[in-house]
Amino acid sequence: MDMKLEVIVVPVSDVDRAKNFYAEQLGFRLDADFPVHDGYRVVQVTPPGSACSIIFGQGVTEAPAGTLQGLHLVVTDIVQAQKELTDRGVEVSGPFRDETGVFHHAGDVRRVPGLHPERASYGTFLSFSDPDGNGWIVQEITERAPGR
Repeated sequence: MDMKLEVIVVPVSDVDRAKNFYAEQLGFRLDADFPVHDGYRVVQVTPPGSACSIIFGQGVTEAPAGTLQGLHLVVTDIVQAQKELTDRGVEVSGPFRDETGVFHHAGDVRRVPGLHPERASYGTFLSFSDPDGNGWIVQEITERAPGR
């Protein structure tokens, strides 16, 4: 049986500010905005080309705003992604690679500035945060590992 990751809940403090950031500034598709009743509102947005959406709102999670870290967006050209994010007014850190070359450490520990020297697939990252501090990673993947 297939199990597909389709939705991730992102904790935010201000739903309208988050909606503006994700839908307007980042350009995620606005799928739904359901103000069901006072204290319960569900907003769903989807990154361009993604099968997985994010949901935020009021009454959808008990996690404190800004505590979600390490969400990954995958792109085929990290230089272009950096330009597009910067052009949209998003403060981006990177590009960088991890000194181990395996993945990346949490936070900004052991980051090596610049693109991976061979532009190896899976090897170069950017990072940014939403207005609440939820942390996102952008990873360049140009060729998928076998079985992926």
